[in-house]
Amino acid sequence: MGIDRLTQMELFIQIVELGSIGRAGEKLGISNPAASRYLTSLEDRLGVRLIERTTRRQWLTEAGRRYHQSCLAILGEVAEAEASLNESVVDPKGTLRVTSSVSFAMLHIAPCLPEFNLRYPNLAVEIVAANRYPDFIEAGIDVAIRTREHEADSGITARRLVETTRVLAASPGYLASHPRPLVPEDLADHRMLVYNLANHPFTLNFSRGRENRSIAIQSMLQSNEGQVICSAALAGHGILIQPLYIVHGDITAGRLVPVLTDWDLPRLTVNLAYQSRRNQPAKIRVFSEFMVNRFKRLDLEKMDGLTNASTNI
Repeated sequence: MGIDRLTQMELFIQIVELGSIGRAGEKLGISNPAASRYLTSLEDRLGVRLIERTTRRQWLTEAGRRYHQSCLAILGEVAEAEASLNESVVDPKGTLRVTSSVSFAMLHIAPCLPEFNLRYPNLAVEIVAANRYPDFIEAGIDVAIRTREHEADSGITARRLVETTRVLAASPGYLASHPRPLVPEDLADHRMLVYNLANHPFTLNFSRGRENRSIAIQSMLQSNEGQVICSAALAGHGILIQPLYIVHGDITAGRLVPVLTDWDLPRLTVNLAYQSRRNQPAKIRVFSEFMVNRFKRLDLEKMDGLTNASTNI
């Protein structure tokens, strides 16, 4: 007898996160041979290979990575739908402890707390701002906001908040006194402001259609805090590289102007991460929904409507 689709998804997630069909089956109470059959049946139903496997190792295919993200989102929605039936959701109480980067806390958590508090007046919020985070969620933390696609801890659930582009931008004053970069190689002649906790911060991998260029950069200023980088750019010190969700307000206000907008850098996924999707506390559910809806309104997925600012100087 087969298993239903949601259980297939759960099994697939566990295989990915535990790195073993046998361990995944054991966690779900399924024998190793049965777990292998269910994975094969899932791949046959979908018509794609999700996991390449040999006797020594296994690895996700590109289709498998996409399906893994979809499964996380679907099972998260199912859990939230079930949690919404809990009467405690109506009036969550206590303290919600949230951790995020300093920039994210300043730009996207603290400013929306008055609205959140109006909806949930009996729920206090504690923000733990940190630009580095471990692979696990520390004791006492309810929600971690992270820029990564996969969580190393199989007990952690990730829900996508936004997928956003990375932007190169400088102040109008800087661009008035320095030649605007027209191709990625022009960055060698510019003052670069670098967030040094990014993945490979001194190498920029650009793409435009089928064209790809990898550019090494040197920093005039580097910092482990995004707000330092932004302040320096606003003061006319150089060109920054930051996610759109950090510089969106400065660009729309004309304080920063995007450059090289016809080239793309690898996109970033911002996730809400929490310990488990099962029996999720109401305070986590309402905060997650609140943040997801906020980012839908902000529409930070693309640069459309912002690039016109680059023609104003």
